[in-house]
Amino acid sequence: MASYLAAVRNYWSLLPAVAACVGLIGIYAVPTLVNPRWTANLPALFRQSPDPETDQSTALTPQQIQAKRMLAGGLVLGALALVGFNVSLNREANGCYQAARAWGAQDAKDKTDDPCIDMIFGSSGDSSVVAPVNHPQPVASYQLVKDKEPKYLRWIQNRPSYDDLDLLVGIGANCALDLSVVQAEDRITVVTDTSEPCPPDTSISVTSVKLDKPLGDRKVVTAGGRPMKEIDPDLGSWGTVLKKLATGG
Repeated sequence: MASYLAAVRNYWSLLPAVAACVGLIGIYAVPTLVNPRWTANLPALFRQSPDPETDQSTALTPQQIQAKRMLAGGLVLGALALVGFNVSLNREANGCYQAARAWGAQDAKDKTDDPCIDMIFGSSGDSSVVAPVNHPQPVASYQLVKDKEPKYLRWIQNRPSYDDLDLLVGIGANCALDLSVVQAEDRITVVTDTSEPCPPDTSISVTSVKLDKPLGDRKVVTAGGRPMKEIDPDLGSWGTVLKKLATGG
């Protein structure tokens, strides 16, 4: 499944096929919408031995004109749906890539075909288990989830549930099992229990945290009481994605 998603979310690999389909549909549908008689005799071009007596005449009845225009209109709608479907898949990949980069993921050529599969995923660890931290190391950022549910989570593997989600913490995949979140009356402390700070990684593991009570005035801090950076990575708008696809950005 992952390899299939990587293929369909890669906009540039599908662009030639999509462009060819849209072009062929446009060659037939646009003239037909303008004047169905222009394309009425197209089937005769593919006959090996045309028969003038059986070839369709350009003198179409009103019902035939309406049927041909409805067919052409359906093809145009199909072309628009094909483009919209392709852009939607690319929007998912773009959103996952932006989210992974916001959490600190490094680029890797073998992981950018489908960032939703290779660059960001839900954690398999449990940050709610409180254990002594022997070597607290800093964690850079967090995301506070309020009324707006992060859309990029819909597309990642092993995604956290929206039901028990107040905070999100993303760190390198190699450090996810060492994440520790301690909730106190005046602060929430997020660290990793490792002998060295978590090194840069090409994959990010996102861990969900259910707060024991609303955040309120409590600060979210990391090792040494340093404040963490609050981020809000999410999918770009359709306009933003279309602009990037058109300009190659």
